[in-house]
Amino acid sequence: MGMSLWPPFLGAGVQVREIAPDWRRVRVTIRARPWTSNYVGTVFGGTMLSATDPFWMLILMKNLGSEYIVWDRQVVARFRRPGHGHLHAEFALDQGTLEELLAAADTGERVLRWFSTDLIDDDGQTVATVRREIYLKRRE
Repeated sequence: MGMSLWPPFLGAGVQVREIAPDWRRVRVTIRARPWTSNYVGTVFGGTMLSATDPFWMLILMKNLGSEYIVWDRQVVARFRRPGHGHLHAEFALDQGTLEELLAAADTGERVLRWFSTDLIDDDGQTVATVRREIYLKRRE
């Protein structure tokens, strides 16, 4: 995928595996490489954060349209276990959440919403949970 060649992803070993045509689902993989590992040989926490960085914002921008302002406001990561090998993440926006966000934003007020993404290793174990707070507001 073209997004895998974006320099921050290319350098971090992040591969975009799938972007659904409606931008409701995105799947990414971190490929463990010497330059994506920390001092003790596990996947660098910054690599995990970069793999999750733009997707909730992009998913919402694509689904809400240009009538809405969308920003990634803050991030919180909980590292649960060392990450070895490949790590996988999936971002999925369901219809109910989209409708809820639209209704809240259409009041004219700003909306702050947390989205959570797990990074899973090849054994199905959760290595980290990354939570991102997204800001959105209807343009005036």
